[in-house]
Amino acid sequence: MASTPTIDEENGNKGSMWVLDQKLDQPMEEEAGRLKNMYREKTFSSLLVLRLAFQSLGVVYGDLGTSPLYVFYNTFPNGIKDQEEVIGALSMIIYSLTLIPLLKYVFLVLRANDNGQGGTFALYSLLCRHAKIKTIPNQHRTDEELTTYSRHIFHEKSFAAKTKRWLEARIYRKNALLILVLVGTCMVIGDGILTPAISVLSAAGGIKVAHPKMSSDVVVIVAVIILVGLFSMQHYGTDKVGWLFAPVVLLWFLLIGGIGAFNIWKYGHTVLKAFSPVYVYRFFKRGGWNSLGGIMLSITGTEALFADLGHFPVSAVQIAFTVVVFPCLLLAYIGQAAYIMKNQDHVIDAFYRSIPKGVYWPMFVVATAAAIVASQATISATFSIIKQANALGCFPRVKVVHTSKKFLGQIYIPDINWILMLLCIAVTAGFRNQSQIGNAYGTAVVIVMLVTTFLMILIMLLVWRCHWVFVVIFTGLSLLVECTYFSAVLLKVDQGGWVPLVIAAAFLLIMYVWQYGTVKRYEFEMHSRVSMAWILGLGPSLGLVRVPGIGLVYTELASGVPHIFSHFITNLPAIHSVVVFVCVKYLPVYTVPQEERFLVKRIGPKNFHMFRCVARVNDGWMFRFR
Repeated sequence: MASTPTIDEENGNKGSMWVLDQKLDQPMEEEAGRLKNMYREKTFSSLLVLRLAFQSLGVVYGDLGTSPLYVFYNTFPNGIKDQEEVIGALSMIIYSLTLIPLLKYVFLVLRANDNGQGGTFALYSLLCRHAKIKTIPNQHRTDEELTTYSRHIFHEKSFAAKTKRWLEARIYRKNALLILVLVGTCMVIGDGILTPAISVLSAAGGIKVAHPKMSSDVVVIVAVIILVGLFSMQHYGTDKVGWLFAPVVLLWFLLIGGIGAFNIWKYGHTVLKAFSPVYVYRFFKRGGWNSLGGIMLSITGTEALFADLGHFPVSAVQIAFTVVVFPCLLLAYIGQAAYIMKNQDHVIDAFYRSIPKGVYWPMFVVATAAAIVASQATISATFSIIKQANALGCFPRVKVVHTSKKFLGQIYIPDINWILMLLCIAVTAGFRNQSQIGNAYGTAVVIVMLVTTFLMILIMLLVWRCHWVFVVIFTGLSLLVECTYFSAVLLKVDQGGWVPLVIAAAFLLIMYVWQYGTVKRYEFEMHSRVSMAWILGLGPSLGLVRVPGIGLVYTELASGVPHIFSHFITNLPAIHSVVVFVCVKYLPVYTVPQEERFLVKRIGPKNFHMFRCVARVNDGWMFRFR
């Protein structure tokens, strides 16, 4: 860790005092260079990948998988005019699932992971390593020697280098990018509140379908009880919860796929015309814009898929989606559409009414269990992004519990868990119906997708160094779909869409103020450092009695002597014979290998017995294994 220039140097005056500081507070390149590349990315056997793919069903895909519970209800809240309207909506669902979850996320965005970690902050961490855009100016070249600190060197005249210089040129561009990331993060947190609410409430609504005279209050009470139980299970960890939930979700996908195939056979194959993109055009021509808010719910949970990536390897998530999730979802939506075309009056309760009577109650039990699992995806995603925000100095310090010794991404944050539970119960009891919660849900999801798209553009330019043609194609297709949905959800802001905006605004304020305070504190420490010339003037005893022992002085600085040390010298009668300045430095990487976490270097002459220890980490403030 090289000594950071003083104010005099920044003004162009490299005086003798600065030269003295540089000589006696040597940089840590030598120490960092001794570290061997002992870290290797974990490789998984085929059997383990299949096992993890099975587990990922219970953690990653619950949200996306339970969308058939409420999509058609929110798409046609005012009823259906004719059959072609159903085919047009189904065509939109088919192509939305293909373009966004399958092509964009599973086969492209998942590759932009940060050493296995996903989410908006993971994308931001990648960008921070390839451009000096981190707002806390404590980056140093020794950080780049970490085995997990992957970055590319650009040709000076390349488009990537020009983009990098453009980002670094103005501080407001760095702040704008940070705010964009924080907005996406806050929307994912809002998603973690709304997903359990709409999923559990929709599943519990099956009781009212079977018993129409039952009060809606009973459904709400049942939903609240289920939510309390769900959040109370989080402390067991993703691994145990995944094994518990995965069979439920697998059974869910097989059942909705099987029922969908049965309904296609029973009610006719006419609905298969929806695979023709012509019906997408006809859908908009017939004024289907107002139905887009409901259709967009078919791709909710896609961002949680990316944010939950830290819990499982990419290959496991891809296998689970392509082999199980995608085909079963298509069959489920096509089967529901086939039923609705023959029973247009049943569109409000299309999911439950399309179930054959012989399997209704077993399906209700599985649907309720699957709705509980659906909530797990966004809850786990919220834990992951809060941990990432912690590491980048953008969130108050909270306890992070690592629930697995094998997989670093499997975590639990108690404080956030109970906050999410209270907010989720408030939303469920406050709205009491799927429609308004669905409008709020859609607003949160589409904003997160737009943020991911903008960050992916920079990733493709700076990290992957893609040809501009591929960047344009990706941007065009993504924005075509997402901006279309965004325009639709804007029309429903006053019908529940304001909820995620309020939640996001509250978390954004907390995160931005905390980040601003972190930056100011670091700047104060930098400008208040003690000169090495003053330290040397005190002599080896530092002007005090040196008593046996080791004294640890915590500091935010990775170089220089902190200002607080001068207070120790002037106010204490004695100090330990060995003084170690300890700095805990959070780096924009997913994990720091254990062999590379600590750098130790002597400060000043040998007889002063002063050292610096830099602990390089990217974990929660407090953590422990269960």
